Amino acid sequence: MPALPYNVFELTLMVTAECPLRCTYCYNGPRRAATMDVAAGRRGIDRAVASMQPGGRLELGFFGGEPLLEAPLIRELLDYARAGVSAGGGKVDVSITTNGVVDTPAAWDIMLDAGVRMAVSCDGAAATHDRHRKLASGAGSHTLATATLARLLREGRPPTAVMVTRPDTVADLPAGLEAIRDLGVGFAHPSLDLWCRWNDDDMDNLSAAVEASANIWRPANGFGIGWFDDMASRLAGLNIAPCARCAFGAGQIAVSPAGNLYPCERLIGQDGDDNPHRLHGHVMDGGDFLGFAPTPARAEPQCAECTIRHACNTFCRCSNVVRTGDGAKPDRLLCELNRMIFRQVCRVLKLE
Repeated sequence: MPALPYNVFELTLMVTAECPLRCTYCYNGPRRAATMDVAAGRRGIDRAVASMQPGGRLELGFFGGEPLLEAPLIRELLDYARAGVSAGGGKVDVSITTNGVVDTPAAWDIMLDAGVRMAVSCDGAAATHDRHRKLASGAGSHTLATATLARLLREGRPPTAVMVTRPDTVADLPAGLEAIRDLGVGFAHPSLDLWCRWNDDDMDNLSAAVEASANIWRPANGFGIGWFDDMASRLAGLNIAPCARCAFGAGQIAVSPAGNLYPCERLIGQDGDDNPHRLHGHVMDGGDFLGFAPTPARAEPQCAECTIRHACNTFCRCSNVVRTGDGAKPDRLLCELNRMIFRQVCRVLKLE
């Protein structure tokens, strides 16, 4: 029986593996010269559209490296996707995360496009950000990243700030959130470094940082924090719009610069023949992306006994794969983070 087309499909195109930064925590490994061919990008879009129901929605992301190094390519592929999807009565949602250091006219043409949701990686205050997010020259990138945030705000294009948090920077997270808020940014998304080890002391520091961060969280006053906003929405049972993430291959495909296929862009890495996460096939082969079977999500027995399973977000197969090697098995870090967030949302909203 053939797979049915999706109402929502997520396609991420890794347009380049090159990047001006040399972040110490980058999960893509050493930078390399690899750029997606326009034909491969178009083919990926065609196959994604062919995998959608008429009138469906394509969630299109551009990834790197630093994607805005290939801003002209993004423009061509973005226009191509919009034309193809609209012809079938569908919609395109576009998102890009940038490190904020590319300041070319072509890059700003993309960043100021009203139909593109922009996120800028900024880890907080300068000392924290520049500890890990350095230019190839060794200089810090905080000044450039915050300049990009400031211009987006001036241009009426409010961005999200993505804040990578590691064991050696987790204590700085609350101050970093305040720094981001004071720039005028209205939404921050903390993102744990899942590729490093978190020991018991680190977990204690994370718990303290989550509590202090919850005290800063005031979405009604114009500042949202992803951890708490998402948990509050789940607790409230809000009818959040359907989203392809985390479909992990069955409704979500990432394409590497070489045209190889992955269930999530975070697993592309060095894109070698020995990468165990590669899906079968190549972007140029086939008419759609309907041939990938769904994989289990959060099937561990202890999840059935967890009192916050209805609000927990450990269903992200990619995060689970990174932590345990099994998309259905979250680890202590992910489970404890959800419990920390749950407690703080209940406290702040006085639900306890």
